[in-house]
Amino acid sequence: MTVTRGRPRGFDPEQALDQAIDVFWRQGYEGTSLSDLTTAMGINRPSLYAAFGNKEQTFKLAVDRYARIDMAYAARALAAPTAFEVARRYLTDNVDAVTAPGRPPGCLSIQGGLSSAPDDDPIVRYLAARRAEAEREFARRFQRAIDEGDLPANEDAAELARFLSTVSAGIAVQAAAGARRDDLQRVVDRALAAFPAGAGDGEGARRV
Repeated sequence: MTVTRGRPRGFDPEQALDQAIDVFWRQGYEGTSLSDLTTAMGINRPSLYAAFGNKEQTFKLAVDRYARIDMAYAARALAAPTAFEVARRYLTDNVDAVTAPGRPPGCLSIQGGLSSAPDDDPIVRYLAARRAEAEREFARRFQRAIDEGDLPANEDAAELARFLSTVSAGIAVQAAAGARRDDLQRVVDRALAAFPAGAGDGEGARRV
């Protein structure tokens, strides 16, 4: 990221974005003011505008960075060798991420838009579009599993992806409300018990 005029001495844009992530995560998009951001990031408003743009643009940059770093586990899960292992790794790592010590509980991409005003509709739609794209990635991976015989031919890849997305979102909301990691892991175990067995594999619900 290139920082233009107005940069304060010693300004680190990545560290500043990390502070913005923390504020948006704890307070949501609507509940975060420009003063909250500049105070947390250690810069003034001209520097914020010069480096990141307005509040909406700063939020989008924060979400991008959060997705690359805090949600890198999603890409690792998609690379797993079987559909069941994709689901297991994704949900298990999701629990670890939303209950990580030293971080706000829950998920920025969920918490950021839970409470919003009518004027914040572009942010709500932006977050929804990102979640939909992530869901499509899982659907493509599950369709590949169907094509390769790893999942039964009559499975619906899009429905499986939506199931996984809904469970992970629920886990994030529960974590933000104070649910404990071990309780959320039991939710994962229940969800995985409902995940379909691979073609010719009668042990699907017992592989948890």
